[in-house]
Amino acid sequence: MASLDFLHISLADQCLYGFAQGQLRLRLEVSTARNGAGELNGSGCTPRGRHQVRAKIGAGLPQGAVLRGRRWTGETWSAELHEQYPGRDWILTRILWLSGCEPGVNRLGPVDTFRRYIYLHGTPDSEPMGVPLSHGCVRLRNADLLSLFDQVPVHCPVQIDEAPCPQWAHISVN
Repeated sequence: MASLDFLHISLADQCLYGFAQGQLRLRLEVSTARNGAGELNGSGCTPRGRHQVRAKIGAGLPQGAVLRGRRWTGETWSAELHEQYPGRDWILTRILWLSGCEPGVNRLGPVDTFRRYIYLHGTPDSEPMGVPLSHGCVRLRNADLLSLFDQVPVHCPVQIDEAPCPQWAHISVN
């Protein structure tokens, strides 16, 4: 499976677009923040701008593995477990932990994406995609995240913005 060298997450489309050598290779539905776009710590918003994948967490865990504090709890998500913990923000399967690359925009101080623990992560398959419902992170279907995880290297650039992909795709990804 070819490695992706750039990810674009469109808040407008609620989609993640994966590129390799400037060519669109992947399109996945996502769910970004219910509170919209924003960079401030505690806002519950999805941060915009240029980021990178700072860490990949969960390699080898089963699909649906429940992660808390970036560690596997030993649990695997089920409808029964979901009923035991209503309202829990489920972080499942894998984590791609983002770090901002733009000082004052999404890096350092009260806007630091990494210190806000903003991830691309799995969510229960019962949760809708294509609708902003997260607490700031970017949620994906577990099966989609498993595939994406293996295609994305650490330090892969990630652009998050309101632009729909068709208007953006002509810009160089370098």
